[in-house]
Amino acid sequence: MRTVARHVIGGRIALDRAGVAAHLGAAYSTVNHWHRHRTRHGFPEGFPHEGGDWFWRDDIEAFHAAHQTAKRAGLTRVDRRGDSEDLIGSGAAARVLGYGSYRNLPDTLYNHPDRVETLPDGRARRLWFRRTVWAVADARTGRQSTGRTPGTTGARKPHPYADDPRLPAAIALLTEADRAGHDRRGLGIALAQQLDITERTAQRLLAAAYMASCRRTASNA
Repeated sequence: MRTVARHVIGGRIALDRAGVAAHLGAAYSTVNHWHRHRTRHGFPEGFPHEGGDWFWRDDIEAFHAAHQTAKRAGLTRVDRRGDSEDLIGSGAAARVLGYGSYRNLPDTLYNHPDRVETLPDGRARRLWFRRTVWAVADARTGRQSTGRTPGTTGARKPHPYADDPRLPAAIALLTEADRAGHDRRGLGIALAQQLDITERTAQRLLAAAYMASCRRTASNA
């Protein structure tokens, strides 16, 4: 295990890279990325000390505050009205995310609906719980959503498939597709065949797997 180092130098608190990661709650690899591309991200230059790179804690905190502000500035405004358990279609999901059309929905949401209804003409209608759409929005900034509308209380309900024993298979399938750079379309069919379940259940498992991935990404952002 890597030791988290923190020293007081000349009355100021300094952190090494592991200390920066722990202080910000970021992955060590994320800190390395920020430092490697510090000109683009505005990460502090740091200074050499005891054979490593060190950074003043107040400089790190100023960088992180600016970094989070910049991330939020580039995002659309999320509509948090309504019940978290409402099932909404693609058009409503787009409006929740602040997009003008369902065509702007991210593939990770569009391809993993919570439910799929077959319309009389045979077309599939994708539906998501409002909390699922909020979770996708929150993953963009690392915000921890309550899963509730403003002014309400109570714990956020987990995805109904969050503790399903088949979830690791869905996570593995998503991870393999992402690493290979493959399109996620068709993963529902592949998972359904692999686990001998319905495609609808497979889509729900994939949605839960994606939410788990969003939480990991947000914690490393």
